[in-house]
Amino acid sequence: MMYSFMTLPDETEIVHSEMMPDGKVKVYMETPDEKYCFKHATCWLPEQKWEDILGYTDSQLEYLKELVDSEKHMILELAQTGGLMNAANL
Repeated sequence: MMYSFMTLPDETEIVHSEMMPDGKVKVYMETPDEKYCFKHATCWLPEQKWEDILGYTDSQLEYLKELVDSEKHMILELAQTGGLMNAANL
């Protein structure tokens, strides 16, 4: 299951999985785009391994990497508790 984490002003959606038994969390980003339909990228936490990147410029990808790095502690915590909406109900 994927949980909504953040929507950026350019309509980039950032979602994350629940924490897997091996401690990994999948973070997926997609941005609407005329050329690609959606630009997208996947990051695996906690090691921050990036893959399946399509359409983002180097500067856009650098921004996303910095954003995920700055929020990784929150994403990892939410991945253990069922996402942001579930955390709001605790």
